[in-house]
Amino acid sequence: MKPLRVFLVEDVQNMQILIQDLLATLGQATVAGCANTEAEALFWLEQPSSQWDVLILDLVLAQGSGISLIARARQANPAAKIAVFSGYASPGITAHCLRLGADAVFDKASTEPFVQWLYDLQWKSREPP
Repeated sequence: MKPLRVFLVEDVQNMQILIQDLLATLGQATVAGCANTEAEALFWLEQPSSQWDVLILDLVLAQGSGISLIARARQANPAAKIAVFSGYASPGITAHCLRLGADAVFDKASTEPFVQWLYDLQWKSREPP
């Protein structure tokens, strides 16, 4: 089985490290790319060599916003999974992100559902087609 390739868009270095450590504990996930700003993420998404299965995306970035990346990412890779992982996951923001094409929205204050979602994705990636 091939590992899940994760593209991580997060501007806080400590959070990047925590998410990467979490992915390492899953065993079947690898960080394919990482971006700190909206512009970096757009550049990465538009590269023909960029290959990813899962996008983990914060909404508030040092420069720009993750909101506009959802639809662009969905267009770039329609089969991929997109998870918003943000401290601003209110019901209204969650609904908006889902309308734009996110598969799931998680609040950083409650990580258990996020971890479970990643775990479930890992096991689904092992199932035969």
